[in-house]
Amino acid sequence: MSENKVDLLFENEIAIVTLNNPPVNALDKVLIDELDKVVKELKMKEGLRAVIITGAGEKAFVAGADISQFPNLNRELGIPFVRKQQMLFQEISDLYCPVICALNGHALGGGLELALACDIRIASVKAKFGVPEVSLGIIPGLGGTQRLPRLITVGYAKKMIFSGEAIDAQEAYRIGLVEKIVEHEHVLKEALKLAEVISKKGPLGVAKAKVTINKGLELNVCEGLLLEANNFGDLCETNDKNEGAVAFFEKRAPEFKGN
Repeated sequence: MSENKVDLLFENEIAIVTLNNPPVNALDKVLIDELDKVVKELKMKEGLRAVIITGAGEKAFVAGADISQFPNLNRELGIPFVRKQQMLFQEISDLYCPVICALNGHALGGGLELALACDIRIASVKAKFGVPEVSLGIIPGLGGTQRLPRLITVGYAKKMIFSGEAIDAQEAYRIGLVEKIVEHEHVLKEALKLAEVISKKGPLGVAKAKVTINKGLELNVCEGLLLEANNFGDLCETNDKNEGAVAFFEKRAPEFKGN
């Protein structure tokens, strides 16, 4: 078994990142530092079509932060403590290819916040989701107060954050917190299946679509439409656009090169 707390392997053009910190894959300092190195490696790697982030073990994706660190935190230490992890999660969100979170178990606290930084979430039917930080007298500090109400309704996000109560996978799917729930043993398989579908599409188009959606959410509709038009125009200058059109008329699968 690997001694690393973050394992990285590649299946063709798909990267699989596995968090491995028994018993619940807590986000301790070592794991965060290793994940930061892996994400920086992925940022520099050319030709990736998708990234999958999952957890080792049968119980948890990530069941929060390492709470043993909390008693020593004051304001001076607390702000950089969360800012470091906020910036890491933002780097994950900003990766040029889609990031799929394969939720093999519970995603609580920082674990849910990590999942929120991904583009798509596929969850085990056994998984539970929550942001219980108010039970510790604090608030979600790794993006939960910002990303959760942008993904689901503001009211439901407040309900989850104010109460600290967890919800099950069926409820998470109902409110749009996860995009799909599957049998526990099929989580990674389903994530790989989706990643393979994405990997066959035009990589420049997929990357531009991700940027256009994410940046557009920060703009008003008129500004977002202008962004969309400019990015569409950029893709019109690519060989992939020409290949896609030719393949369509020749009734064959396109062979995208990413240029």
